[in-house]
Amino acid sequence: MSHLFVRNLVFQCNDLGKEVTLLLTFDGDMKGLYQDFFPIVWKVSKFGKAGPYRMRATYTSQLAFSIPQVVAGNIVDAETSVKINVGEQTTLTDVNDVYHFSPPTAGTPDILQAVNKTGAVQDMAIGFMNPGDLMPKPALFFHEVGDGSNVTAKFTPTLRLYITSDYQETEILRGAIDTPAIWSRDLSALSESTIWNLSRDPATGRYSITKS
Repeated sequence: MSHLFVRNLVFQCNDLGKEVTLLLTFDGDMKGLYQDFFPIVWKVSKFGKAGPYRMRATYTSQLAFSIPQVVAGNIVDAETSVKINVGEQTTLTDVNDVYHFSPPTAGTPDILQAVNKTGAVQDMAIGFMNPGDLMPKPALFFHEVGDGSNVTAKFTPTLRLYITSDYQETEILRGAIDTPAIWSRDLSALSESTIWNLSRDPATGRYSITKS
């Protein structure tokens, strides 16, 4: 079992000069991204052009598999879930239309694995548990996992921040965001609490983020 950690992040600005929308998602460079699985928008926040603005985000490294409920391309909830650690595996079954993940057991080192044994294709998601939450925050979505098939993932919490207004929270990203990320960090490499300042160059219109 890997060491669990919490990361508290604050993104802030003052008198930015232009209204913007910030988006956070885990869409780092992972094999199979946008083919076998899809990232999910974690947070969206609007910052005004004048005055102070702040967005807070808390990540906990306790991961979990879930059966997501999808409405119009957004994950609105989870039907059931199970906490899982790196190097463990679980099996999803269906008895009388009740889905159940088995208690995790030792699996392949460095990866997470869920086996679909429900007798039908199923959507699954990998997310993370925040203190007090009953269900995980979804991070990656796996569409129509075949019966007898495995969801195998090596999840690195590489968080990216974009300036874009084209998406909403919990939306499943079917393709790469068409604007480059202005900030990217592996959360496991950060300290527990960090503050990041967003600024905009009025001459070029380019955005940058610096650690406070």
